[in-house]
Amino acid sequence: MVPSAMANQERQGGLLEAEKVKTKPPPLYKVLLLNDDYTPMDFVVVVLQTVFAMSRERATRVMLQVHREGMGVCGTYTREVAAAKVDQVIGLARKYQHPLQCTMEEI
Repeated sequence: MVPSAMANQERQGGLLEAEKVKTKPPPLYKVLLLNDDYTPMDFVVVVLQTVFAMSRERATRVMLQVHREGMGVCGTYTREVAAAKVDQVIGLARKYQHPLQCTMEEI
């Protein structure tokens, strides 16, 4: 602002304050692993350990959930990270010629 505009602002009784903007946290997405009848359970455990940094015990629990319930949650991430994780899982599955599917959905 030029000095005359600032003086004019002060004469009108206004104060110059920074406007506070509230930002919302980004939406989160669940990464889901889907069951199929062909991908070996051991491969699923390795994928969960590799892509999602799970311990062997936790990866085994998630793998069994996928096997029994048809799908399992691998983690919750921002959209970009979730999409990257989905791509990693699908890439590994294709590399080793397994039909394993992975998807994401907004919470």
